[in-house]
Order: sequence, then C-alpha cells, then structure tokens
Amino acid sequence: MDSNPPSPAKVSERNLGGQATQQGKIIFSKTYDPKKVEDKIYTLWQKSGYFNPDKLPRRHKKPYCVIIPPPNVTGTLHMGHALNATIQDILIRWRRLQGYKTLWLPGTDHAGIATQVVVEKELKKEGRNRFDLGREKFIERIWQWKEKYGDIISDQLKKLGASCDWSRTRFTMDEDYIKATEQAFSHYYKKGLIYQGEKTVNWCPRCQTSLSDLELIYQEEPAEFYYIKYGPLTIATVRPETKLGDTAVAVNPKDSRYKNYIGKIIEIKTVLGPAKMKVIGDESVDINFGTGAMKVTPAHDIHDFELAEKHGLEKKQVIGPDGRMTKLAGKYAGLTVMEARKQIVEDMKKIGILEKVEPYRHNIARCYRCNAVIEPILSKQWFLKMTDLAKTAIEAVKSGEIKFIPKKWEKVYFDWLKNIRDWCISRQIWWGHKIPIPGQTDVLDTWFSSALWPFATLGWPKKTKDLKKFYPTNVLSTDRGIINLWVARMIFSGKEFMQKEPFKDVYIHATVLTREGKRMSKSLGTGIDPVNLIEKYGADATRFGISWQIMGGQDIRFVEDNIIMGRKFCNKLWNASRFVLLQFPSFCGQKRRGRRDASLRPPNSKLTVADKKILKVLDKTIKSVDKDLESFRFGRAARRLYEFFWHDFCDVYIEKSKKQVDLKTKKILLYVLLNSLKLLHPLIPFITEEIYQKLPIKNKKQCLMIEEWPK
Repeated sequence: MDSNPPSPAKVSERNLGGQATQQGKIIFSKTYDPKKVEDKIYTLWQKSGYFNPDKLPRRHKKPYCVIIPPPNVTGTLHMGHALNATIQDILIRWRRLQGYKTLWLPGTDHAGIATQVVVEKELKKEGRNRFDLGREKFIERIWQWKEKYGDIISDQLKKLGASCDWSRTRFTMDEDYIKATEQAFSHYYKKGLIYQGEKTVNWCPRCQTSLSDLELIYQEEPAEFYYIKYGPLTIATVRPETKLGDTAVAVNPKDSRYKNYIGKIIEIKTVLGPAKMKVIGDESVDINFGTGAMKVTPAHDIHDFELAEKHGLEKKQVIGPDGRMTKLAGKYAGLTVMEARKQIVEDMKKIGILEKVEPYRHNIARCYRCNAVIEPILSKQWFLKMTDLAKTAIEAVKSGEIKFIPKKWEKVYFDWLKNIRDWCISRQIWWGHKIPIPGQTDVLDTWFSSALWPFATLGWPKKTKDLKKFYPTNVLSTDRGIINLWVARMIFSGKEFMQKEPFKDVYIHATVLTREGKRMSKSLGTGIDPVNLIEKYGADATRFGISWQIMGGQDIRFVEDNIIMGRKFCNKLWNASRFVLLQFPSFCGQKRRGRRDASLRPPNSKLTVADKKILKVLDKTIKSVDKDLESFRFGRAARRLYEFFWHDFCDVYIEKSKKQVDLKTKKILLYVLLNSLKLLHPLIPFITEEIYQKLPIKNKKQCLMIEEWPK
C-alpha cells in the first residue's frame, strides 16, 4: 500500500452516475448533506437499543467494555475530548461488529474544586460569595447549575456519534456512587491506611483548600534570587519572606565547604533580631544549587517538612491559610506575601545581610483550577498511606497484567510511584464527598472517588450482573496528563477492592496542539471547538480527519485541512455508492441462497483479472485494518481504507466495471461496497449507516452497526 496516498484535495472526483432511483423513487441525492442525515441516523441507533449490550442480538456474547474517562460537569467538548471519544467509539463499533457484547459506559465527574470555582464565579457576578449563602444553600446552587449545564458534553458526544449506553450513565455524586466512595474510605480506614496528621501541604489561598502535587500547574516566571548572610554561611532563596520560618540550615555531608559546620549552632542576624540556627547534614541537598547551603523552612516547604521530621526540627508557620503573614512573623504580621517580601528585602538591606540579588527564572506553582499562587503551609489533613498500594500498582504493570500503549509511558508511571508520598485526600471545599467521619466537614479529593470509576460505575460494592460480566474492562484511553492523577490510582484501587486489574490496556493518546504547536486554550484564543467543525463539515468528516492524524506521535498539530479531506472522502463514498445502486434499479431480481443473500458473497467463477484483483486487495485490506485496530494504529487504518476505497475500488475497479457490466460484476460491486461500509463504519458511522439502509440486499440487519465484521 502507498503510505502516502494522494490528497483528496488534489484528486478530481469523477462523475460516477446520475441520480440514483429505485422503482422511480429518488433514494440518493447528488450530494451528501450530513445535516440531513446525522440526527436521523442517531435517532435510528437510539431506537434500535443496540447501544445497550443487553439488547444486542444473540451472537454478541463475549463482553467488551470501555469506561469513558468522565468529563467534568463544568466542561464542553474540546479537541482532546473529540480525539478520545473518536478513539473509543472506533474500538466499540469495531468490536460490536465482531460480535462482542459491547458496553461503552458514559458518565461525568463532579469535579469538586473545578465546579465550585465555576459556581463561585457565577455568584460573584451577583455580588455574592458562598459564605453569603452558607454551605447548604451553596450546594443546592451547585446542583441547580449541574442540572442546567451538566449534560452539555454528553449531548455534544452524541453529535460526534458516540455509541455509549446512555441508560447506564453515571455521575460521581449519584447516591450509589456516594455509598461506594464511603465504602472505600471505610475499608482503608479500618485497614489502618487512612490517618489524620499535621503536615506541610500545598495550599490554595483563593480556594482555601489543600491540593496534591498533581493538582498544581507550573508557570515559568521572572523572579529574583536573593543571597542572604546566615552568620558565617550564605544561603540563596527566591522567597525571603519564608526566612522568618527557618529552623535550620542544611548542607550536603559530601560538600567539603561546609562539612565542619554540620551539627553546630551558628548565630545569625535577622530582620526580627539575632537568632541561632542549627546546621544539619542531609544528602538530599543539591551541592550545585545556589550556594550549596539551604535554609530549612519546615512549615512552608514539603521537602523541608520531611527534613524536619527526619532531623527533629521545629516547625514555625509564618504564612497563614489566607495568604497573609501570621503573628509569628512579628512586625510583618497581616501583610500579604508579596507585601512582606518587599518590606523584608528593604529591611535586610538596611541591616546589611542581603549580599546580592540576581535575576532568575522560577517555576511558580499555581492552583490548577483558579490559577492562584500556591502557598505550602502546615495543615491538619487526612492522608492515605501509599507505600504498599504503590507496590501493587507497579507490579500490575511489571507483570504484564496491564500494558501501556505506547510502552514509553510506563516510565512516567513508575517514576511517580517509586518516589511517592502519602496522598493528602482531604479538601476544605464544600462540594464533594464528605469524609464519612462524624463532625468532619472536609470533603475527599475528587480523584479519590474517580479512582473507583471502573468498578463503582458497574455497581460495586454490590455484586451486580454488570460487575461480574464487564469487570475487568478492556481498554482505557486517556491523556498523558492524568497517568498519575487517575490511571495509577484506578490500578491500585482495582487491585485493592476487586483483586483484579481494572483494565487490560492503557492507551495514551496524543495531545492535540495548534498548527503552530501551541497548547489549545479557549481562554488564550488558541482553542478549536469540535462542535463548530461538526456543524461545518459533519461528524464523519471530523472523525475521519481526526483519525487520519493519529499516527503514534506524542502530539498532534491539528490541521483543519484534514477535516476538509474527510468531507471529500465522504463525498467520494457517497458518489461511489450512488453508482453501485444505479446498477440495481429494482430489488426484485435478487434471489436468496440458503440463509444468506447471494449479494453478501462474491461470485467465484468466470472472474476477470480486475475482479480477482479487487477481491484480493479487499481481503488484504480487511486483514490490515484488523491488525491496525488491534494495535491502536488508528491513523494507519484510516489511510489504508482511504487508499483502498478511493484508489483500488473507485479509480480502478469501478472504471473497469463500466466496460464489463454483467450480473457478476454488479454482485462484486455490491459485495465490495458492503464490506467497505463495514470496515469504514467505526470511523465514519453516520454516512455508512445511511448508505447501508439503502442497499439492495435482502435479510439486512436492522442497523449496520450490528452487521458482521468482514473476515
């Protein structure tokens, strides 16, 4: 096969025939109009009931399940969703055609912080905040918002053609899901894996809650590196305001410059007066960073907190949850962090302890939802012990129970699990699963409940038929950004609660970037709305254009030209089908042979060279597409099908058929078209279903989507 088939934009479409009619009735318009087809076809599918595995024909026996990564109820469809939904629907429709009892289970996530922030913004427009309403009324307001906007993305997925079983739709705040989350907490708690403790955590002053390391975004920003005299030593920091909370200086024991200071107390001058500081030795200190001597601020740095625990250091909190300096900051109490920094720098200059200031590029940690700068602070939180759970998750992949595709993403997974800290699972927001302990007002981290998704959606902790039939699920298709946030946590949760891995394969799809390679963002004006593409070109064209670009790379630079190509390909398919139907002005001449219609099998005698070639290439294409889909090579499958249908069938065989028109040739035309529709259906389901419904074949299935995959 030509790996670079000619671009449809550069290939002129041949006139493959006039208006297709059947007993005087027009059944094929001259041009394909997706707007007249797609809603009608989706209604046909929904009425058929075949999205529901329980309603599939008897031949669909072996279960095949994909659980959708639940989009937030705050969301609308973006290109990442469109890409992933297309991938999942291709897999489901392909397996359904193969005779599997397919379940694509949809749902949405309550998205604690994200949803609360959105509703708070709505309140702000009214001149109010959540505290004006109180917790109960505020949660009522969120439910109202969810009822109004929570199904937007589901409706948009339907526009894309997603064949989810909507009757099984789940929400992470459903009553049964709440019970599942409480059961999981209780299990861990009784097992001694959940505990409450005071540790330094990432804190968002805007959202007033703790965050895990995985819920931070980092932005490189210009900063200043301050070199400060610490008695006989010099330390360097970008945050001089936290100096007020220092309780030690750390150096590397291998650093010859400082090894004689280890274990000694040094006297230092500070903006709050003279102080004494212990010098400790620890191999975690980077000899080459700054001066090699590091101030230790246990209450305001997670690494420093761990040093304090290891070396028995005092923890002094000088920044509060509101982002202002505490009483322990002395004369700076009440100032914001930035106000305090400015004043402290001036005061250090006055007393002569500021040696120099250098420009510096610094990664600033921000809240992944509201973008506020994070302040690590000492806080009493609930934690889940991770040591044993991490080992379980590592072994599940090392043993081959679970495979990452591409395999390279295993490294990201292993690196995080091998260096993991206990998971801070409590959040100080109002929207979410309340921690099931009397008197507790905190809620659980959204990802705690999301980690149960593959089995809680199937009915766990009850022993339901769905759970027995569809767990473990088959494939998880998701983005690389949540390998640790979600994938790893689902894996150890599945092993902990079900004693089985939650899925067999983890397909990490590419990230969709702009043509220039920039991150897609609606707020930055670089986002592309897939719903607009569907409106402009049709869902099939959008899906085919997306599939075309999935070639195994880490990123996709989205090009709308490929969607235009998808539209041209759909038009080619439509025109070719119209030509084939012109050869069958009436259905009456066809005879049934046995249980199957003769048109569903190719003739096997008196074949021309052209006949033999098209049947041979079709057989080769079937095998190739099967291998491609088995290996998640969606782009290759799209290109093989494009090359086969456009070139081998249309450009070659259809042209040859015009010179050898007989019943045998007509049957081959119909046979190849039918099998092409089956092969293309997972990628472009609407147009293939519409054409299938018009084919002159007796004993057709009710829908193409339950036809038999060609072999």
